[in-house]
Amino acid sequence: MNDIFSTLGFKAADILLPKKGIDCEKWAVVACDQYTSQPEYWESLSEYVGDSPSTLRLIYPEVYLETGDKEAIISSINENMNKYLKEGVFTLYKDSFILVKRDTESGTRYGLMVALDLEAYSYAKDSKTLIRATEGTILSRIPPRKEIRKDAPIELPHIMVLISDKDRSIIEPLRDKRESLTVVYDTDLNKEGGHITGYLVDSKEDKEAIAVAFKALYDTLDPKNPLLFAMGDGNHSLATAKSCWEDVKKNLSEEEKKDHPARFALVEIENIFDSGLQFKPIHRVFFNIEEASFDSLLSLYATFTKEEVATKDEMEKKINAPGQHFGLVKDDKFVVYTVEKGEKAIAAGTIQLVIDKMLEEKKGEVDYIHGVDVTIEIGKRKGNLGIILPDVSKDNFFSDMLKDGAYPRKTFSIGHANEKRYYMEARKIK
Repeated sequence: MNDIFSTLGFKAADILLPKKGIDCEKWAVVACDQYTSQPEYWESLSEYVGDSPSTLRLIYPEVYLETGDKEAIISSINENMNKYLKEGVFTLYKDSFILVKRDTESGTRYGLMVALDLEAYSYAKDSKTLIRATEGTILSRIPPRKEIRKDAPIELPHIMVLISDKDRSIIEPLRDKRESLTVVYDTDLNKEGGHITGYLVDSKEDKEAIAVAFKALYDTLDPKNPLLFAMGDGNHSLATAKSCWEDVKKNLSEEEKKDHPARFALVEIENIFDSGLQFKPIHRVFFNIEEASFDSLLSLYATFTKEEVATKDEMEKKINAPGQHFGLVKDDKFVVYTVEKGEKAIAAGTIQLVIDKMLEEKKGEVDYIHGVDVTIEIGKRKGNLGIILPDVSKDNFFSDMLKDGAYPRKTFSIGHANEKRYYMEARKIK
C-alpha cells in the first residue's frame, strides 16, 4: 500500500488539529490570499478572533504584504506556532487522511486531506509530472512567501488539488460511509464561510481502498503524460513549498530525503466532478488607468467591438455566450467587449497580455479579485476599471491542460471568496 502511495506521489500524513475545547469558529480563517484589496475584512476578523487560539495568528494575510512590517509579522507567526506547539493547542492524528465535508452557498463538496510528494510536482509550463500547476506561476511571488515558510515549524494548507475521477471511486465511497467515521471537527465558519466537518480516515481497510482506487485511476492515464493531480487553488503556496524543499534537500543524505517532512505538502484533494465544486473566474481591477488607455493597449493584441449594456445581469449573460468576451465596469456603466481576432484563445489570456504591457510601461496597476460584486464595487471607484471575465467550464479542464499546457495565471478559482479553503489542519515540516 505504501509503495502504491509512493508511486502515485502522495501519502497519509501526521495531521495536527485544534484540541477539544478550542472554539473552531474562531480557529479557522479563510485563505491568506483572499480579500487582498479589503483590509477592513482582516481588521474585523482580527477583532472577532481576539485572544482566542486562531490560525489567523499563524498566517500572513497577503493584503499586508506590501504595507506591513514583514520581519515583525513573520517573527510573530513563528513565535505563535512554537507557542501553540509547546502549550498543547494541537491534537496529533498520526498517519491519517481526513475526509472534509464543506457546506457553502454553492452546495456541499467533499475533499480528502493528503500529503503530496513535492518530488512528483513541477510548476513548469511544459511539465509532465504527476502533479502540475494549472495556471502560470509568477516566479516573483515565491521569494516573499519563502520568507514566511522557510523558518516555520508547521504548515497550514489552503491548497486545493483536483483529480479527474469520473467513476467517483476515491472520495465518494468515503463520503457514503462517513457516518461510520470519527468526527474530528464540526463547526460553522466565520465571515459567512458556511460549515465544515472533518472525518478521520485511518483504518488499514480504508487506506487500502484509497490506494487501489488511485492506482486504477492512474492506470487510465497516458504513461507519457500522466496528469493525476492538477492545482485548483493555492498554486503559489505549493510552488513555495517546492522551492523550500529544493533548498532543504541540498543538505540531506539520500536516506534522509526519502521521508523528510519538508518533502511533502498537506493539501485537500477534490474530484473535479463533485457537483458541489464550483469554478469561478478571477476578475481584474485596473487602477490609475482610463478606459481609452485600456482600449489602446488591448488593440495591440486583438481586434474587438464594444457594447454598453444596462445591467450587470445583461453583461454577465453576454460575456458567457459563445466566442471570446469580457465585461468592463467604469463609473456606473457596463460594457461588453467581443474579441473578434486575437493572439489568445480565451479572454483571460488576452487580458493578461494587456496587464503585462501596462505594467511594463507603468501605465497602471492591477489586482486580481474574487467575486463579481466586489470587482464591480472596486471598479466603479474613481480612476479604476473593473474587468469581468466569463465562467470557466470544468468539463474539458484536464484535456485542455494536456493539450495546451497551463492556463494563463489567475484564470479561475474554486467558488467565491468566502467558499475558499479555511485553515483548519496543520502539519509539522521541521
